[in-house]
Parts: sequence; C-alpha cells; structure tokens
Amino acid sequence: MISIVIPVYNGALSIGGLVDELVARLSPLYSIEIVLVNDCSQDNSEEVCIELTKKHPGFISFYSLSKNMGEHNAVMAGLNEATGDYAIIMDDDFQNPVDEVIKLINFMISNDYDVVYTFYDEIKHSYFRKLGSRFNDRVANFMLGKPKNLYLSSFKIINRFLIGEVIKYHLPYPYIDGLILRTTSNIGKIKVIHADRQFGKSNYTIRKLFSLWMNMFTNFSILPLRIATILGFIFSIIGFILGIDAVIEKIYNPNVPLGYTSIVLIISIYAGVQLIAIGMVGEYLGRMFVGYNKKPQYSIRKSIKKITTDGQK
Repeated sequence: MISIVIPVYNGALSIGGLVDELVARLSPLYSIEIVLVNDCSQDNSEEVCIELTKKHPGFISFYSLSKNMGEHNAVMAGLNEATGDYAIIMDDDFQNPVDEVIKLINFMISNDYDVVYTFYDEIKHSYFRKLGSRFNDRVANFMLGKPKNLYLSSFKIINRFLIGEVIKYHLPYPYIDGLILRTTSNIGKIKVIHADRQFGKSNYTIRKLFSLWMNMFTNFSILPLRIATILGFIFSIIGFILGIDAVIEKIYNPNVPLGYTSIVLIISIYAGVQLIAIGMVGEYLGRMFVGYNKKPQYSIRKSIKKITTDGQK
C-alpha cells in the first residue's frame, strides 16, 4: 500500500488534475490511497477535494482543518491518517510529475531506506523561494547535523517504521525533516525533474519561512542557547580587557577624559547580546508553555474517508 499525503492550500486549480493523473497512472501498478488535507484554504479547494472523493471513492480520503496551521502540521495530520506501508509527501502544485512519483516509489521499494529525498538539477521556484531553501539547507547542516550533500525536498517517501516514529510527536510545532533526521540516518536520495508551476504562485511568505526556521531552531536543538552563552562569555572577556586598559591608561595619564563613545558602544553591545539571549530563552519557554497548555497540532473539522473494497468507510 502506498499512501500519498498532499497538504492542500489554495490549490483548487491544480489539485484536481494532479489527483486524476495519480489515480490513472498509479492504481494499475500499486495499491494506493491519496490523503488530501485542506489547510483551511481561502479558495474553493475544499469543494474540489470533496468532489474528488466522489469521483475516486476507493482511493481518496479527505480531511479539512478548522484553522490554517501550516504545511508541516497539515502533513502530520495526513501521516496520522495514512495506512500505507510507505507514504509519499508531495505538494499540491503539480510541480512533481507523476512519472517522477513512480520513479520514487520503485527506487524506495528496490532499496532498504527509511526515507528517500528527491533533488533536482534545476528548481523551478521563484528567486525568493530558492533563497529561502538555500538558507534552510545551510542552517539544517549546522543545527540538525544534516548531511551536506542532502537536499531537504518536500517531495519524499518514508516507510512505515518512520511514519510511526514521526507521528509520535504531538507538540504544536512540528518540523517534518527535523523529526526524520533525529530518527534515522538510513537516508537515500534520487534525482527527479521539477516542472514549472502551472497555476498560481507559491504560498510561502517571509512570515511562514521565519516560522519554519524558528521551529528548526527551537524544537530540535539547544544550539541557539549555547551560542548566546558563548557570545556572552566572549563579550564579558572583551569588557574585562577594556576595563583593565582604561584603568592602566588612567594611571599613566590622569588627565585623559573617560571616553563617551567607547562607553556608549560597550553598553550598546552588551544590551544587544543580553536582549538576544533573553529573547531566545523566552522563545524556548514560550513554546514549552504553549505545549504544556496542549495547543493542538491540528484540528480536523471535516473528514471523508475512502471506501474500502468491502464497502466500508
């Protein structure tokens, strides 16, 4: 069984054609289910997805979230409902051709990886999205111990073992790749084609990218706190050295006035470092507080489950 988890956000123009082709091309080859998760879209994606469940009743499960929670939360909702031996995670924008889906499945079945990531010779995203992806890749190398030659594509396949480990995470700020990388090092990769976007534009904004990076920083590493500690230690040493220098200079030349500029500079630096450190600690504590108060990872308002071969939903 192959589960295909697709988070849908404002994808009314593309999701119908994508699902139709997935069913037409994959159902003769594999036992499949397609799990659509509508992340509170602002267009008529929900109506389109409901029609798809009627058009392909034996293949489509549909879940509609009550609030826009973000791509990774929507994927978590889909993985919790997926029943397959493998789960493909892909976007709703039709930039991953179905031929590449078949290639990914066959590569996974032929090998013994827990996860297979895809990579591209040419990424057909906007410049802003490419820049965000590059930054995300560099940060993941540093924060998560990601292999440097691995591209964290949103188009990937994971096995049942990894599905089970990922859905054990119940806190409100999931980062799928962080959960994967902390669970396994049995990782494969395969080159695929990335097609041009046919409809609309990317839903990633600066706010969403910043939220994703903060999830990476604070949920899967304490490195920011260590950096803040090291910076505090370094600037304390610098301040101590400057203090000794000022005392010695005053002893040898009592007429030297105290430097107003240097004092302002030192105070500004100290204040900046302290505020950064306090802010980082506050971010960790705030997320702990939100998790303690059991903020939901997602809430499903409406669900339509696929009809099995015996007619049961």
